[in-house]
Amino acid sequence: MKKAIVVGGGISGLASAFLLKEKAKAAGIALDVTLLEKEKRVGGKIWSMKNDGYLCEWGPNGFLDSKPQTLELCDNLKIRGQLLRSNSSARKRFIYADGQLHRLPEDGFSFFKSRMISWPGKIRLSMEPFIPGPPEGVDETVAAFGRRRLGAEALQKLISPMVSGIFAGDTETMSLKSCFPRIAELEREYGGLVMAMVMLARKKRRERAEGKVVSSPAGPGGVLTSFPDGIQELTDFLAERLADGTIVQGAGATKISESRDLPYQVHTENGKMDADILILATPSHASASLLLELDPEMSSVLKGIQYSSMTVVCLGYERDRIAHDLNGFGYLIAKEDGMKTLGTLWDSSIFENRAPQGKVLLRSMLGGACFPEYIKLSDDEVMQRVKGDLRHIMGINEEPSFVRIFRHPEAIPQYTVGHGERLASLQEKAEQHPGLILAGNSYRGVGINDCVASANNAAEAGINRLLKR
Repeated sequence: MKKAIVVGGGISGLASAFLLKEKAKAAGIALDVTLLEKEKRVGGKIWSMKNDGYLCEWGPNGFLDSKPQTLELCDNLKIRGQLLRSNSSARKRFIYADGQLHRLPEDGFSFFKSRMISWPGKIRLSMEPFIPGPPEGVDETVAAFGRRRLGAEALQKLISPMVSGIFAGDTETMSLKSCFPRIAELEREYGGLVMAMVMLARKKRRERAEGKVVSSPAGPGGVLTSFPDGIQELTDFLAERLADGTIVQGAGATKISESRDLPYQVHTENGKMDADILILATPSHASASLLLELDPEMSSVLKGIQYSSMTVVCLGYERDRIAHDLNGFGYLIAKEDGMKTLGTLWDSSIFENRAPQGKVLLRSMLGGACFPEYIKLSDDEVMQRVKGDLRHIMGINEEPSFVRIFRHPEAIPQYTVGHGERLASLQEKAEQHPGLILAGNSYRGVGINDCVASANNAAEAGINRLLKR
């Protein structure tokens, strides 16, 4: 019987182990799969915590249903019927800029009516079709792209808050083609974003007439989707399907070396295990440590992928004590407005059952790549900043009746300039270690859909390797 080891019990590792077993069974391969997780729980940053009737998400709160990866996994697990779609009000998203909340426009007409961008900024945006294409051979930052293509004001009020919301990142260092490959591709193919929208709209009308559907010009949108008891239900379902001895908890891997009998030996706190296939579904910095002895150069490249920190604060209030309209998803903040937080989500407006009857749940984020020092703030300092922003932006003067603070020292990987070269180098070095596979959000996408896609690719690569031996 062949042996596979998956290191890391987050969504990427759980899905990798599950899909490995499914694909091995379909291919007629006798495969023993073991998942190693150093913590006493699985799920990684997916953790839905229930306290005093509130449901707080420690990490991500769902996935978009416009991509197939997680939906297909749910089909495989036979849990698609249990999915919970976000409320229709969640389509309303806001940006705080110039001292007020602006609803994010959903179309060209509402954009030109919006006061979020000044008329000089709108005129600059209207020049986008006449801007030359991307510079050749340059790994352009998101900020450089925004200034060149759309203007400084659009960068400040539209692009930077979006990057902050997705990556907790700094547009001045993030790579456009690594963070938003679809946008970079559209500019290369059509010469600009407006032309891409026009051409893809024509394509959509033509294919819709043929019964087909295509994605929107700037990439897929979709509805945020979770489960009634939080997104942790997904990892719980995966763990249940792997409850046949596959998962070994409280057994962290310490290093990877060559094995005398099989290609790889995993050293753990409890002993050694050999494997034909080894999937590292750990953060890049953890994988770097594990591979230091086996391949120092590969380890060095992995160390080059940096992470941003993040502090998440869940706050519960009596609904009738908050005058502000909560009909929406929440808001992100333009950095130049001088607020201390990155934004606040109105969690109890997004999904049902996130707060007790008559109460609301807000979730504020602070820190990120632009404010790394915030991770060291005390609870009192964190609350001072969060409450100050809520008072200034939403007029909330009440003390919350419920508070939970979560700290993530290494929250989200940063796809900075040079990330594509790092991935190419990792691919080249991995070819020298057949059966060694990297998975997770450190490489090609930070969302749940991206993690599941990474897991599917890892499992496929593992099975293909076994079929070749």
